[in-house]
Formats: sequence, structure tokens, C-alpha cells
Amino acid sequence: MPGSSTLPRWDLSPVFAGFDDPAYLEAKADCTRLADGTLALIGRPADGAGFGPWLHGLLDLSERLHSVGQTLGAYTYARYSVDTRDRTAMTELNVVEELLLSLQKVEVAFRNALASRSDEVERLITADPAIGAFAFNLREEMLWAKKQMSPELEDLAADLQRSGGDAWGRLQEMISSTTSAIWDEKTGERKTVIQLRNMAFDPDRSVREKAFRKELEAWKAVEVPVAAALNGVKGWTVTLNGRRGWEGALEKSVEQARITRATLDALIGAMEEAQPLFRRYLAAKARVLGIKACAFYDLFAPAGSSTKTYTFEEVSSFIVEKFGTFSAEMGAFAGKAFRENWIDAEPREGKVGGAYCIDFPLAGTARVLCNFEGSFSSLTTVAHELGHAYHHEVIKDLPILQTSYPMTLAETASIFAETVVFEDALASCTPQEKLGLLELHLQDGCQIIVDILSRFHFEREVFARRPKGELGPGEFCSLMVDAQKATYGEGLDPGALHPYMWAVKGHYYSAGLSFYNFPYAFGQLFGLGLYAASRKEGPGFAETYREILRETGRTGAVELCARVGFDIETIDFWRDGISVFARHLEEFEALAAAGR
Repeated sequence: MPGSSTLPRWDLSPVFAGFDDPAYLEAKADCTRLADGTLALIGRPADGAGFGPWLHGLLDLSERLHSVGQTLGAYTYARYSVDTRDRTAMTELNVVEELLLSLQKVEVAFRNALASRSDEVERLITADPAIGAFAFNLREEMLWAKKQMSPELEDLAADLQRSGGDAWGRLQEMISSTTSAIWDEKTGERKTVIQLRNMAFDPDRSVREKAFRKELEAWKAVEVPVAAALNGVKGWTVTLNGRRGWEGALEKSVEQARITRATLDALIGAMEEAQPLFRRYLAAKARVLGIKACAFYDLFAPAGSSTKTYTFEEVSSFIVEKFGTFSAEMGAFAGKAFRENWIDAEPREGKVGGAYCIDFPLAGTARVLCNFEGSFSSLTTVAHELGHAYHHEVIKDLPILQTSYPMTLAETASIFAETVVFEDALASCTPQEKLGLLELHLQDGCQIIVDILSRFHFEREVFARRPKGELGPGEFCSLMVDAQKATYGEGLDPGALHPYMWAVKGHYYSAGLSFYNFPYAFGQLFGLGLYAASRKEGPGFAETYREILRETGRTGAVELCARVGFDIETIDFWRDGISVFARHLEEFEALAAAGR
């Protein structure tokens, strides 16, 4: 692994120079002024011929408000997430969250105003091309208006969000970013749970197992407050969903994903069918590793010749080159991101785990956070997040109302970018390297198709039980182990599962977005389908792909997929994506057998 001194930290100065930057202070003042102005306009809707200008004015104010608000929220969270111990960043995050309560008030009032004049809105959509361009978004807002409480209750819920739902998520982040265990008894050296999880990639099984045991010890020590956080956020969600008229969290998540229940059922059905395929993969991996069966701490163990590590400079060159083979524009974009320090790659105490991409509408730019540890998997993580950043680049000139896309389609660009890197690497590698790269691809597929299915089962069971009362840490652990047994099956040693994955994954702690898991499977398989189409169509597909990304914020997933010939409400579509893994598994098994 490259030394931490070689890894970059991002440069946020193009957004704001700091919390004392006059532009930052002005943006906070603008947020309040724009929110007040928007609410005032909503409060005096025009009749007759004046309705059109009123709606145009409302869309303009909303555009400016959300651009400012999203940029402030992204900047303060970005500052906080690289050092959760920074009290100034925490204070500013809280200040901005309070400011952004006004956006939620505007959203509620905006939806109610549209819903109360739905006939006139529909007339304008037909008669006014400028309004017609927002047809999908306006109709979606009117649909969500039916799932709101009264304005007074929505106002109260927004006021309580910071000290309620969001606070539980911050508690989990703070605990997970600072919890540690003693690694070396002699020296007293400690490692955070994030550092311990990164050691799952170590080629030495004894190191992986030690890190795994230490991680479980660390989570055990903090299981009570983390369980309180999970109970809190899920209880919050159950209460508000009931008040808003949702049958459950899953119904709301399907709507947020802009898919249909038929789509979700087809996707989950295909994933269930694929479990034996990935159990075969885990058995083959165990043979390659020379062990009887894989334990949870072997899931990310390097196999074949993929033990090569990369410097961040090598990653930069590799991704720019591979993106460029698909699209010159995409390659140039990646080069710009590396040159201008868009990426915070260094793992360090206080920094949140995992990886994400975040965009800043006012600045027209994005940034990527990851915890780089030098493996090919870490390389593909950077490519994945840069795929998100490229998505933002493609849509940043659109009205902000048309750039809000669901998680399902959000993952399309990232998975596609990841696939471009992997497939090009596979085509150019030596036979000795192919076994390792195929294993990495199957490893990722196992996470998407198997582990995510376990997370889906776990979360669904938590939501079924939470209305009856709080769950203890032991119950969460039991549910997680049951979910892992149901999906990994005989593919993993049942005595070496990970009962604390509910504490590890921050996705469970989102108050506004439950079932954060299945969109990744959607994105993986849809991205593979798009990549297959690009191979058939050749260089001309780059522009088609760009146009698909531009449409993700202004149409539903079923309709968008239909434009490229995919019927996502049938299980056959998802089987086609999984068949890519089946072909790679056959090749992996053959190479593994030949190497014995």
C-alpha cells in the first residue's frame, strides 16, 4: 500500500475559501432571502392569465434557492466528513441544516400549491413549452403532495429533523469514524474500525482474521449507542411514514427510486435466483486460497495475481486512459478531476469510512471522498465515484429541478465507469493476471447481488419488527446473521459471519432514504446492460450514453430504460445482466483449475 503521504486531500477552495469566506456568508444570507421570497410568492398565487407568470416566477426562485441550499449543505458536510472531530465544521453543519429547514417548508408549500391548481398546471404543461419541459417533475411534485401531512405538521417534522432522524445518523458516523481497538499489545498501537476493515484486503489470512476479530471486539464495545441510533432512525421513519399515508418504508422507497413494485419484484427475484451462482464462486475462491471454506474476512482476500498494489499516481493515469477509450470527453474530465485535486483519498482518524461523490451546484463542480488502500478494488472505487462526478458534469447546465435523479439511476453512471475500467483492464492483462481480475469482478458482483440482498432482507425484517418496540443489539446481530445465512448459504463458513454489519453500514441510518441497498443492484445490472450495448454500437454509443445521463432527472426509470430497449419489469432483463457474471465465473473456474 502506498504511504499515506502520497495520497491527496481535496481542494474545496473553488466552492468556498472557508467558513469566513464572504461568498459563504453571502450564500447563507441568500438562502434565507430566497426562501422568504419563494414562500411569499406561493402565498399569493395568481388567477387566470396571471397563473403562467406566477409559476414561471416560482420555478425561477426555486431554482436559485435550491442551488444555494444544496451547495451550502454539500460544503459543510464535506468539511465535516473528513474530520468529524472538527467542532467548527460541526457547528457550521448544524447552522446550515437549520437554514435548510426553509427548503423543506418551501417544498411542502410548493407541492400543496401545485396540487391545489393541478388542472391549471396540466393546462400550462400543454400550452407553454417552457413549463412543458418540467412536465415530469411537476407531476411528480403533485404526486408527492398526496403523501404529506398538513403544512403545520410538516413544518414541525422539519424542525425536529436535526435533533431527531439526522442526529441518529450523525451519532453512527461519529462512532464509526472514531471507534478503535488495540492492534499491538506491546506498543499500544490502535486501529480504527475503518482501518481494520481496510485490512480485509490484506493477502495474509492471519492478518485478515486478526483485523476481523478486533473489529468485532470494537463494535461490541459500542453496540449499545449504535443500536440506539438504529432504533431511533427506524422508529422516526416508521412514525412519519405512517402519518404521511405510506403503507411502509418499502412502498416509499420504490416511489423514491422512480420504479414500480413490479420492477423491484423482478430485480429481487433475479437476485434470489443468482445465489447458487455466487456460492459456486465462493467455493472456487476457497480452492484458490487453499482453504476449506471462505470466512467473512476472506470476501475481499486477493486471489490470483491481483495482489498488485497501485500508487495513486498510477490510478490516475490508468483511469484517465481507460475512460478515454470509451469517450474522449470522459477521459478529459477524469484528467481534470485528478489535476485539480477533486479527490480526498487518504484514510485517517476522524474521516468517515467508505466513499462518496458530492456536487456543488453554485460552483458547477463535484468532489470525491474515498479511503484508498492501493488495491485494484480501491482503484475501481475511485472510478466508480468519478462516474458519479461525470454524471454531474453532464447535467450541471440543466435547471436544478431536472437534475434530481433517484438512487437507481444515480448508480448507472458509477457502475458504467467501473465496468469501463474493469473490461479494458481484463482485455489487456496477461493470462496470469486474468484470474485475479476476474476474481475482483466476481467479488464486486457478490457484494452487489449477495451482500446487498442480505442487507435488503435485514432491513425489511427490522421494519417489520420496529413498530412493536425497540430491538436490542443482540437482536440486530441475530437478524443480520440470519440474513447472511439466507444469502451466502454454504458459500461462507457459518461460524465466521459478520453480526455487526448493521453497525458498519451508514446507509441504514438515513432518515429520509430507507432501503438504500437495492438501487445498487439496479445500477450494477443496468450499467452492465448499457456497457454491453456500447460494445455492440461502438464509439457512437458515447453520445447515446451522455443523453441517457441527461434524462435521469426528468423521467422515470421504466420509461428511460424502455428508450434503450430494456423492459425492467420482467425478470429476464435482470437475468441478462447476471449472465455476465455467469460467463466470468466459468472462465474463473477454468483458470483456477488450470492453476492447480
